[in-house]
Amino acid sequence: MSDIPTHGLQIVSTLSPDGTLVIELANNPVPAPGPDEVLVRIEGAPINPSDLLTLMPEVDPAHARFEGSPDNLPRVIAKIPEAAAQARYGRFNEPLTVGLEGAGVVIAAGANARALMGKKVAALSLGRALYGQYRVFAAAECTLLPDDVSTQEGAALFTNPLTALAIAEAARIEGHKALIHTAAASNLGQMLVKICAEDNFPLINIVRRQEHVDLLKSIGATHVCNSSLPSFRDDLLQACKETGATIAFDAVGGGRTADHCLWAMEAAAISRMNFYSPYGSYEFTKCYSYGLLDPSPTEIHHMDYGVLWALERFLMPAILEKVGPERSAELRKRVLDNVKTTFKSDYVRHISLAEVLDRDVMIGYHRQATGEKYLINPTL
Repeated sequence: MSDIPTHGLQIVSTLSPDGTLVIELANNPVPAPGPDEVLVRIEGAPINPSDLLTLMPEVDPAHARFEGSPDNLPRVIAKIPEAAAQARYGRFNEPLTVGLEGAGVVIAAGANARALMGKKVAALSLGRALYGQYRVFAAAECTLLPDDVSTQEGAALFTNPLTALAIAEAARIEGHKALIHTAAASNLGQMLVKICAEDNFPLINIVRRQEHVDLLKSIGATHVCNSSLPSFRDDLLQACKETGATIAFDAVGGGRTADHCLWAMEAAAISRMNFYSPYGSYEFTKCYSYGLLDPSPTEIHHMDYGVLWALERFLMPAILEKVGPERSAELRKRVLDNVKTTFKSDYVRHISLAEVLDRDVMIGYHRQATGEKYLINPTL
């Protein structure tokens, strides 16, 4: 292991109690892998909304300060609101590495992991640190990429694909006949359209623009409701009547998006009743909230949803644990087998680690605009 680099560049985000956030490119020591570990040279790591929660919570890059560090590496300094800072007290003064998933090449391996030496692998780690040049993983954390799949193609095997599959899986195992998905023109949303079409599971998509309607229709979506139209609530209600949807998955998180879904599912349920009840229907409806695209409070009008309804948080790993290791392995295999089709991620731009901290680039990926996904390539 004499060829292991001693140091590697790494994106680090540190929050102070006064709300000062420092995002910097640090030159950190590279550890040697243990007996059951491998050292991976990272060649691709996507920027997902979940990564931005660690990288730059509540930050508007247009108002941040961009400068160089004492080591002449780029650094960004920003202030976040005091209330937002205090809500994150658990990370005060802790330099947090960033990046939940990615792919690369194994350049060193411990005694029990020699079979992976020189191989292309992808990995997901709640310990983060994929936004860096090198990362040590347990061999068991690594997914071997097929010869015809590049590290850039395999960089996003987990967060979006497995979340989309977990959404469909949760709807099925909880006994629902159809589902609603918001922010549906996203990379994840397009995967869900394809999954539901392949599995013949009715899906209602909620988007904000006509071009998003056209996009989803072009890949096979049947029900697409545009929330910017005056007819949105009527359109959503009609789609719920046609599909029988009784579960929704909300990627927006704030405002009235969850309320619209719960209301429409209840109104459709009432239309199926053959008697009047002052309490509303007795059909169980549910909305899972899994995104934070809108940080404002979630508006709930509980009298509009009938007797039996629920609003819960949704987390992909919890669903994978619920379905068990055998089914979880089947879902992972489905992703790997269809990485160039159903689960393909398209990127508007490949950027270096230094460019992550470039003002114009940061403003671009911070928008989280549909069709504008960024891939970090630490080898650039």
